[in-house]
Amino acid sequence: MPPVTPLLDKIHSPADIRRLHQGELRQLADELRAETIDAVSTTGGHLGAGLGVVELTVALHFVFDTPEDILIWDVGHQAYPHKILTGRRDRIRTLRQGGGLSGFTKRAESEYDPFGAAHASTSISAALGFCVARDLEGRDNRVVAVIGDGSMSAGMAYEAMNNAYGATKQLTVILNDNDMSIAPPVGGMSAYMARLVSGGGYQTLRNIGKSMAKAFPKPLQVAARKAEEYARGMVTGGTFFEELGFYYVGPIDGHDLDALVPVLKNAHEITDRPVLVHVVTQKGKGYGPAEKAEDKYHGVVKFDVVTGQQAKAPAKAPQYTKVFAQELVRQAERDERIVAVTAAMPSGTGLDVFGKRFPERTFDVGIAEQHAVTFAAGLAADGMKPFCAIYSTFLQRGYDQVVHDVAIQGLPVRFAIDRAGLVGADGPTHAGSFDIGFMGALPGMVVMAAADEAELARMVATAAAIDDRPSAFRYPRGDGVGVPIPELSAPLEIGKGRILREGSTVAILSLGTRLGESLKAADLLAARGFSATVADARFAKPLDLDLLLRLAREHEALITVEEGAMGGFGAFALQALAQHGALDRGLKVRTLVLPDIFQDQDKPEAMYAQAGLDADGILRAALSALGLSNVDVAGRRA
Repeated sequence: MPPVTPLLDKIHSPADIRRLHQGELRQLADELRAETIDAVSTTGGHLGAGLGVVELTVALHFVFDTPEDILIWDVGHQAYPHKILTGRRDRIRTLRQGGGLSGFTKRAESEYDPFGAAHASTSISAALGFCVARDLEGRDNRVVAVIGDGSMSAGMAYEAMNNAYGATKQLTVILNDNDMSIAPPVGGMSAYMARLVSGGGYQTLRNIGKSMAKAFPKPLQVAARKAEEYARGMVTGGTFFEELGFYYVGPIDGHDLDALVPVLKNAHEITDRPVLVHVVTQKGKGYGPAEKAEDKYHGVVKFDVVTGQQAKAPAKAPQYTKVFAQELVRQAERDERIVAVTAAMPSGTGLDVFGKRFPERTFDVGIAEQHAVTFAAGLAADGMKPFCAIYSTFLQRGYDQVVHDVAIQGLPVRFAIDRAGLVGADGPTHAGSFDIGFMGALPGMVVMAAADEAELARMVATAAAIDDRPSAFRYPRGDGVGVPIPELSAPLEIGKGRILREGSTVAILSLGTRLGESLKAADLLAARGFSATVADARFAKPLDLDLLLRLAREHEALITVEEGAMGGFGAFALQALAQHGALDRGLKVRTLVLPDIFQDQDKPEAMYAQAGLDADGILRAALSALGLSNVDVAGRRA
């Protein structure tokens, strides 16, 4: 047989896909899957979700006239094949690297990314916005939102669907269901039914039936409509979506292009009401190691394509997330009122460890951060000790509940804020930049930040001991620094920091894991003839006022350092210094925070250097406060 001519090399934009014959799409999908696997093997990233939607991606760009037709991916984990097909194949091996492609959809990156996404459940709301804008301007392009079944656990998706029926006549939602297997009756029979009920013939017959039913008395009209909806719902499972005003089609096999393309073509022609196409896919599809893995290779580092072996470097110290989980287990062994709550991130937050030990005291509420917070508040109100473990960036989604349901009522919910600070390859959408400010703004809230893993363990113990108010402790992604953790961690004294090094000229007051860089900066200052004190604040709220005023009183310059945005710890310290007149005595203050930009992805150390939060950056700030530049000033001062 003659060699098969590669098709992917001919695809420079989706317009090239639409020039293919439908029979060629299978080959294109196979090549796209291989390219995705090879690219992610060199960059790392989210693999399983993308492999699950290869055929769907090909079919969508074949049927819809992107970018004129709007295609919005929920979350963006599954968008790597989409990026390859939309003119970014030559850069796909820069994925999640400094200066490279984002790991998520990004408006600034391509016209084929009309809406940026990295948090779940936003796609239908955004798509509806595009629909209404189109309708108001009298255009007729199509709008498609692809949302996973996991994202459908968030209320925002249903809020959007509830709004969609009365707001627009043309919106296509693809429900990518990768949480169920496709049994033969579903794959064959439902594909046939989906094509039937989405086609023009069925719609015409249905409309004739509706017209005839209008001649019936009102009760019979209602009965006929209900009978039709529920009869179709019994076959397709779509009654719920019908009640929301959507025309439901499916479920269909999302890997069968012969079934998928005709259904999408039919959905393309439905313009009298929103339509939901239920597509069943397999996460990790087509790559053996991913299909066999429990997490379907959801997120991977670099790996060997042949074996699937991931190239993980041995950890030098336990990860902060694991330290939190292990200490929480120890605390729960001593206190049966401790329970754990997470929002669809049991392994990411370490609560899978807690769940194995205490399954009846572990609650994963799905992608529903708002519910997670108020659920935890209810637990606290009835005497339990809930630890609500949520990434910093995701906790932003539940902030109203933190304010109204926790803080105002003074309920002792303990927030374990993972991924605090910069997170590297995931970029600005996942950075934990703002929690110090938004949690510290709340009256009565205790806000802690761990400098190392031993401090984190003590903060878990501290939170467990706080019974009269809400508390939060933050910690970064990645490995600790190798500090030994005691078998029994003692709680901290609320609002008290510690001094690690005594000096006389410059005081460096660090909050969080920049403490190591602060100590290095003190060494650099010492080499230049300047004596520096280094202190660990431990608490952003309540501040250690005695420590802060002492540092201000005994030093020429005070530098605060934190892994957070403006308006956080440094702002709190400045406020306290001003209120107590410490700035009136000529104290020179510099507050080092993350820059007032959304930093693109890179290695964390490079991002912190860019932010001026490494040892060199702290040194420059200290010398600037003293009126000097970063030059060799040894000998100028005693």
